[in-house]
Amino acid sequence: MRLRPAQTGERAQIRALLAAANLPTGDFDTAAIEFIVAIEDERVIGAIGLEPYADAGLLRSLAVHGDCRGNGVGAALVQALETQARERGLRQLLLLTETAQAFFGRRGYAVVERRLAPPALRDSAEFRALCPASAACMHKDLQARP
Repeated sequence: MRLRPAQTGERAQIRALLAAANLPTGDFDTAAIEFIVAIEDERVIGAIGLEPYADAGLLRSLAVHGDCRGNGVGAALVQALETQARERGLRQLLLLTETAQAFFGRRGYAVVERRLAPPALRDSAEFRALCPASAACMHKDLQARP
């Protein structure tokens, strides 16, 4: 498996992967989401997106193909995204999840109230319309020392 920035021709595979994982795709063609993909045998087996806003980023759409789960693909994608976010100078990442709170908790993300998210993130389609109010909001300080 190798990780790299997604290429334009892979968008259909990424969309299908997100849809199979029941993740929001309503703003897939309009939001400024930068995807990192996991590739195996020239097939997209995982994807994660970063939607940057000033010094914060919205972690979007971590999805791993069903037959590849449990092999560290998701963890590798999260680590790659965090590295990319730090290199861009982002100070924090936030995400919304209905199903992966434990997964992200093990990676240093903590549940916070949605109202504490930076205003630009709260104005994103993900916060306003795509993720239900029942989704947990999680935060990670990228400047904190491990």
